[in-house]
Amino acid sequence: MTRESFFDLVEIRTKLASLFPFLIAVLFTNTYFHSFHWGKTLFFFFGMLAFDMATTAINNYMDFRKAHSEEYKYQENIIGKDQLSERTVVLIIFGLIGFAAIVGITLAVQTGWLLLVMGCACCFIGVFYTFGPIPLSRMPLGEVFSGVTMGLGIFAITIYLNTYDKRLFFMELDLKHFTLTGSTTAALAVVWASLPLIATIANIMLANNICDLEQDIANHRYTLPFYLGKRNAVILFNFLMYSSYAAILIGLIAGIYQWPILLTFVSLVKVYPQTKIFTKEQIKSKTFAMSIKNLVTFNGCYALGLLVTLLWQFIN
Repeated sequence: MTRESFFDLVEIRTKLASLFPFLIAVLFTNTYFHSFHWGKTLFFFFGMLAFDMATTAINNYMDFRKAHSEEYKYQENIIGKDQLSERTVVLIIFGLIGFAAIVGITLAVQTGWLLLVMGCACCFIGVFYTFGPIPLSRMPLGEVFSGVTMGLGIFAITIYLNTYDKRLFFMELDLKHFTLTGSTTAALAVVWASLPLIATIANIMLANNICDLEQDIANHRYTLPFYLGKRNAVILFNFLMYSSYAAILIGLIAGIYQWPILLTFVSLVKVYPQTKIFTKEQIKSKTFAMSIKNLVTFNGCYALGLLVTLLWQFIN
C-alpha cells in the first residue's frame, strides 16, 4: 500500500473535523478554566488522531464490503479503486485502534476513571458508526452521532485532561461503589461551548448525505435527508450553521466568553455566500466543499476569538 493510498483510506484531508474540537478545547480550557497540561494533551492528540483515522478506514471498508453498486465498489471506493488487500486494511484498522487504546488506558490511569468512561462511549459510537448489521451511518442518526461524538466528545475529553487535578468533573470507583462529582456550572459551560462544533461537524455529514442521496438509496443507505426530503434537509443545514452564531452570542451574554469572541462573527463574510451556494445547488463535486469551508472558516474565527481572549487576559 502506497502512502497516497493510506491517506485516501483514512481520508486524512477530513481530519479538520477532529482537529478543531481539540484546538478550541485547548484554548477554551486556558481562557475559562485557566488550566493546561501540555504533555497529556499532546499524547491524547496522537491517540485521538489514530482513532479518527481508524473509524474512517472502517467506514471505507464496510462501504466496500456492503456496496450493491459495482460502479461504486470498484471505481469510487478507495479499496476497490486501488485494489488494496482487505487483510492489509483490517490490520491497519486494528493497529490504529490498538494504539488509541494504549493512549486512552495510559491517560485514564493517570487522570481517573471518568476519562475511560468518556473514551469508551466515543469509541463505541465511532466503531459502530459504520460497523455491524445496522451501522449508525446507514440510519437517520449519522449527523447526531458524528456531531456529538466529535464536537462534544473530543472537546470534553481535552478539557477533562487539563482540569482533572481541579476535580471539576471526577469519578471515584471501587468494588463497592462509585461516585460521580462535578461542577454544574462548569459542565454547562463545556456543553454550551461545544454547540457550534457539534453543529458545524454535523453539517459536513448532512451535506454529504444530501449530495449522495440518490447513490445512498441505490446502496440501501437511508440517511436523514431520505426521511426529511432534500428541501427540508437543506433548511436544516442552514439552521445548524446560523444557530452556531446564536450560541456564541448567548454564551457571551452568559459569561462563558469575553468580548474578543465576537471575532467569530467575522466569519460571516465567507460563511454567508458559501451557505448560499450550497442552498442553491447540492452537487458533491461542486458544492459539498462549502460545508467543509464553513467549518474551517467559522471554527478558525472561533479559535481566533479565544486566542485573542487569552492574550487579552494575559495583558490584563
